[in-house]
Amino acid sequence: MNDPFQMQPELRYGAPVCDEVLTGRHFTIGYSYYFRQAKWTLEIINRNEHLLTEAERSNNFRADTRVPTRFRAGLGAYKGSGYDRGHLVASANQDIQEIQNSETFLLSNMSPQQPGFNRHMWRRLEFAIRELNDRDDILETYVLTAPVFYFGVPIETIGSADDDYGIYIPVPHGFIKSILAEDRRGRLSLWTFEMKNESLQGELANYLVSTYDAEQMIGGRFWDRVSAEDLHEQKKNSRSMW
Repeated sequence: MNDPFQMQPELRYGAPVCDEVLTGRHFTIGYSYYFRQAKWTLEIINRNEHLLTEAERSNNFRADTRVPTRFRAGLGAYKGSGYDRGHLVASANQDIQEIQNSETFLLSNMSPQQPGFNRHMWRRLEFAIRELNDRDDILETYVLTAPVFYFGVPIETIGSADDDYGIYIPVPHGFIKSILAEDRRGRLSLWTFEMKNESLQGELANYLVSTYDAEQMIGGRFWDRVSAEDLHEQKKNSRSMW
Protein backbone atom coordinates (compact mmCIF):
# COMPACT_ATOMS: atom_id res chain seq x y z
CA MET A 1 0.00 0.00 0.00
CA ASN A 2 2.11 2.90 -1.25
CA ASP A 3 -0.47 4.83 -3.28
CA PRO A 4 -1.03 8.21 -1.57
CA PHE A 5 -4.53 8.34 -3.05
CA GLN A 6 -5.38 5.31 -0.92
CA MET A 7 -3.76 6.65 2.26
CA GLN A 8 -4.31 10.41 2.42
CA PRO A 9 -7.89 11.38 3.38
CA GLU A 10 -7.65 14.76 1.63
CA LEU A 11 -7.01 12.97 -1.70
CA ARG A 12 -10.15 10.85 -1.59
CA TYR A 13 -11.89 12.98 -4.24
CA GLY A 14 -8.83 13.26 -6.49
CA ALA A 15 -6.07 15.77 -7.37
CA PRO A 16 -4.43 17.25 -10.50
CA VAL A 17 -1.24 15.84 -11.99
CA CYS A 18 2.14 17.09 -10.73
CA ASP A 19 5.87 16.23 -10.72
CA GLU A 20 5.89 14.80 -7.20
CA VAL A 21 3.27 14.17 -4.53
CA LEU A 22 4.56 15.26 -1.09
CA THR A 23 2.38 13.59 1.51
CA GLY A 24 2.28 15.42 4.81
CA ARG A 25 0.86 14.55 8.19
CA HIS A 26 -2.24 16.65 7.63
CA PHE A 27 -2.24 17.87 4.01
CA THR A 28 -0.72 17.00 0.62
CA ILE A 29 1.38 19.06 -1.81
CA GLY A 30 1.59 18.42 -5.54
CA TYR A 31 5.00 19.88 -6.35
CA SER A 32 6.33 21.41 -9.59
CA TYR A 33 10.07 21.11 -10.14
CA TYR A 34 9.82 23.56 -13.03
CA PHE A 35 8.20 26.36 -10.99
CA ARG A 36 10.13 25.59 -7.77
CA GLN A 37 6.88 25.67 -5.77
CA ALA A 38 3.67 23.72 -5.38
CA LYS A 39 1.51 23.17 -8.42
CA TRP A 40 -1.31 22.58 -5.94
CA THR A 41 -2.05 21.83 -2.30
CA LEU A 42 -4.94 19.80 -0.93
CA GLU A 43 -6.28 19.80 2.59
CA ILE A 44 -9.22 19.00 4.79
CA ILE A 45 -9.63 21.90 7.18
CA ASN A 46 -8.64 20.66 10.66
CA ARG A 47 -9.97 17.18 10.00
CA ASN A 48 -9.42 16.02 13.61
CA GLU A 49 -10.52 19.18 15.42
CA HIS A 50 -12.96 17.28 17.63
CA LEU A 51 -10.03 15.33 19.15
CA LEU A 52 -7.42 17.97 19.92
CA THR A 53 -6.88 21.47 21.27
CA GLU A 54 -5.76 24.54 19.36
CA ALA A 55 -2.03 25.16 18.78
CA GLU A 56 -0.22 28.47 18.47
CA ARG A 57 0.99 29.73 15.07
CA SER A 58 4.54 28.42 14.52
CA ASN A 59 6.12 30.99 12.15
CA ASN A 60 9.08 28.65 11.57
CA PHE A 61 9.52 29.19 7.83
CA ARG A 62 12.02 26.72 6.34
CA ALA A 63 12.94 24.81 3.19
CA ASP A 64 11.30 21.44 2.54
CA THR A 65 14.06 18.82 2.63
CA ARG A 66 11.90 16.34 0.69
CA VAL A 67 12.52 18.43 -2.45
CA PRO A 68 16.00 18.24 -4.08
CA THR A 69 17.94 21.46 -3.40
CA ARG A 70 18.16 22.43 -7.08
CA PHE A 71 14.36 22.44 -7.35
CA ARG A 72 13.32 24.16 -4.13
CA ALA A 73 13.02 27.65 -2.68
CA GLY A 74 15.20 28.81 0.19
CA LEU A 75 14.55 31.64 2.62
CA GLY A 76 17.13 33.75 0.80
CA ALA A 77 14.94 33.91 -2.30
CA TYR A 78 12.28 35.90 -0.43
CA LYS A 79 14.61 38.20 1.50
CA GLY A 80 14.32 41.75 0.19
CA SER A 81 12.08 40.63 -2.70
CA GLY A 82 9.07 42.71 -1.71
CA TYR A 83 6.89 39.58 -1.78
CA ASP A 84 5.29 37.74 1.12
CA ARG A 85 5.85 34.05 1.71
CA GLY A 86 2.20 33.38 0.94
CA HIS A 87 0.60 30.27 2.42
CA LEU A 88 -1.29 27.96 0.08
CA VAL A 89 -2.59 25.79 2.93
CA ALA A 90 -3.46 28.50 5.46
CA SER A 91 -1.80 28.30 8.87
CA ALA A 92 -5.13 28.93 10.61
CA ASN A 93 -6.69 25.99 8.73
CA GLN A 94 -4.26 23.60 10.43
CA ASP A 95 -3.90 24.76 14.03
CA ILE A 96 -4.98 21.98 16.36
CA GLN A 97 -1.51 20.44 16.78
CA GLU A 98 1.86 22.16 16.99
CA ILE A 99 3.50 19.86 14.42
CA GLN A 100 0.49 20.22 12.12
CA ASN A 101 0.71 24.01 12.12
CA SER A 102 4.49 23.89 11.77
CA GLU A 103 4.18 21.90 8.56
CA THR A 104 2.28 24.77 6.90
CA PHE A 105 5.47 26.88 7.16
CA LEU A 106 7.47 24.64 4.83
CA LEU A 107 8.45 26.73 1.79
CA SER A 108 6.91 24.06 -0.44
CA ASN A 109 3.60 25.42 0.89
CA MET A 110 4.52 29.01 -0.07
CA SER A 111 4.31 31.09 -3.22
CA PRO A 112 5.49 34.69 -3.68
CA GLN A 113 2.45 36.90 -3.07
CA GLN A 114 1.97 40.65 -3.26
CA PRO A 115 1.51 41.95 0.32
CA GLY A 116 -1.62 43.85 -0.71
CA PHE A 117 -3.11 40.59 -1.95
CA ASN A 118 -1.89 38.17 0.72
CA ARG A 119 -2.90 40.32 3.68
CA HIS A 120 -6.31 41.39 2.41
CA MET A 121 -8.47 39.63 -0.21
CA TRP A 122 -6.63 36.29 0.05
CA ARG A 123 -6.93 36.41 3.84
CA ARG A 124 -10.63 37.28 3.55
CA LEU A 125 -11.18 34.22 1.38
CA GLU A 126 -9.36 31.96 3.83
CA PHE A 127 -11.50 33.30 6.68
CA ALA A 128 -14.72 32.83 4.70
CA ILE A 129 -13.81 29.20 3.98
CA ARG A 130 -13.29 28.56 7.71
CA GLU A 131 -16.70 30.12 8.38
CA LEU A 132 -18.19 27.69 5.86
CA ASN A 133 -16.43 24.79 7.57
CA ASP A 134 -17.82 25.89 10.96
CA ARG A 135 -21.43 25.58 9.83
CA ASP A 136 -23.42 22.88 11.65
CA ASP A 137 -24.52 21.25 8.40
CA ILE A 138 -20.97 20.86 6.99
CA LEU A 139 -19.18 17.61 7.76
CA GLU A 140 -15.86 18.23 5.96
CA THR A 141 -14.36 20.97 3.79
CA TYR A 142 -11.74 20.12 1.16
CA VAL A 143 -9.63 22.96 -0.25
CA LEU A 144 -7.47 22.78 -3.39
CA THR A 145 -5.16 25.77 -3.92
CA ALA A 146 -3.02 26.37 -7.01
CA PRO A 147 -0.75 29.13 -8.35
CA VAL A 148 -1.61 30.33 -11.86
CA PHE A 149 0.74 31.45 -14.65
CA TYR A 150 -0.96 33.12 -17.62
CA PHE A 151 0.28 32.43 -21.15
CA GLY A 152 1.69 35.48 -22.89
CA VAL A 153 2.23 37.48 -19.69
CA PRO A 154 5.84 38.16 -18.60
CA ILE A 155 6.93 36.30 -15.48
CA GLU A 156 8.83 38.04 -12.69
CA THR A 157 11.23 36.00 -10.56
CA ILE A 158 12.71 36.35 -7.09
CA GLY A 159 15.97 34.94 -5.77
CA SER A 160 19.36 34.88 -7.42
CA ALA A 161 22.29 32.63 -8.21
CA ASP A 162 23.94 33.90 -5.03
CA ASP A 163 21.34 32.63 -2.55
CA ASP A 164 21.62 29.38 -0.60
CA TYR A 165 20.17 27.25 -3.38
CA GLY A 166 21.17 29.29 -6.43
CA ILE A 167 17.78 29.27 -8.12
CA TYR A 168 15.06 31.69 -9.12
CA ILE A 169 11.41 31.44 -8.07
CA PRO A 170 8.77 32.60 -10.59
CA VAL A 171 6.02 34.83 -9.17
CA PRO A 172 2.52 33.52 -9.97
CA HIS A 173 0.18 35.83 -11.86
CA GLY A 174 -2.72 34.63 -9.72
CA PHE A 175 -4.15 31.87 -7.57
CA ILE A 176 -7.03 29.40 -7.66
CA LYS A 177 -8.95 28.06 -4.66
CA SER A 178 -11.47 25.30 -5.24
CA ILE A 179 -13.64 24.35 -2.26
CA LEU A 180 -15.56 21.08 -2.05
CA ALA A 181 -17.83 20.90 0.98
CA GLU A 182 -19.51 17.70 2.07
CA ASP A 183 -22.60 18.13 4.24
CA ARG A 184 -23.92 15.74 6.86
CA ARG A 185 -26.20 14.08 4.31
CA GLY A 186 -23.23 13.32 2.02
CA ARG A 187 -24.07 15.98 -0.57
CA LEU A 188 -21.18 17.81 -2.26
CA SER A 189 -21.11 21.55 -3.00
CA LEU A 190 -18.40 23.17 -5.11
CA TRP A 191 -17.08 26.72 -5.42
CA THR A 192 -13.96 27.86 -7.29
CA PHE A 193 -12.25 31.26 -7.09
CA GLU A 194 -9.61 32.89 -9.27
CA MET A 195 -7.71 35.91 -7.93
CA LYS A 196 -4.89 37.87 -9.51
CA ASN A 197 -1.75 38.31 -7.44
CA GLU A 198 -2.32 42.01 -6.78
CA SER A 199 -4.29 44.30 -4.47
CA LEU A 200 -7.95 43.53 -5.12
CA GLN A 201 -11.21 45.33 -4.39
CA GLY A 202 -14.85 44.36 -4.13
CA GLU A 203 -16.59 41.28 -2.82
CA LEU A 204 -15.31 37.71 -2.69
CA ALA A 205 -18.20 36.63 -4.91
CA ASN A 206 -16.75 38.75 -7.72
CA TYR A 207 -13.94 36.20 -8.05
CA LEU A 208 -16.03 33.05 -8.50
CA VAL A 209 -15.26 31.23 -11.76
CA SER A 210 -16.15 28.04 -13.59
CA THR A 211 -14.18 25.09 -12.23
CA TYR A 212 -13.68 23.81 -15.77
CA ASP A 213 -12.00 27.11 -16.67
CA ALA A 214 -9.79 26.91 -13.57
CA GLU A 215 -8.73 23.36 -14.49
CA GLN A 216 -7.67 24.55 -17.92
CA MET A 217 -5.66 27.41 -16.43
CA ILE A 218 -3.51 25.17 -14.23
CA GLY A 219 -3.48 22.14 -16.54
CA GLY A 220 -5.11 19.51 -14.37
CA ARG A 221 -8.48 18.09 -13.36
CA PHE A 222 -10.01 18.92 -9.97
CA TRP A 223 -11.98 16.38 -7.89
CA ASP A 224 -11.62 13.76 -10.63
CA ARG A 225 -12.49 10.87 -8.32
CA VAL A 226 -16.06 12.12 -8.07
CA SER A 227 -18.26 10.73 -10.85
CA ALA A 228 -18.31 13.28 -13.68
CA GLU A 229 -22.12 13.30 -13.80
CA ASP A 230 -22.35 14.27 -10.14
CA LEU A 231 -20.24 17.43 -10.42
CA HIS A 232 -20.70 18.41 -14.08
CA GLU A 233 -23.22 21.20 -13.55
CA GLN A 234 -21.35 22.61 -10.57
CA LYS A 235 -18.01 22.52 -12.43
CA LYS A 236 -19.55 24.09 -15.53
CA ASN A 237 -21.13 27.10 -13.81
CA SER A 238 -19.83 29.45 -11.15
CA ARG A 239 -22.33 29.47 -8.29
CA SER A 240 -23.27 31.99 -5.64
CA MET A 241 -21.37 32.22 -2.37
CA TRP A 242 -22.41 30.12 0.54
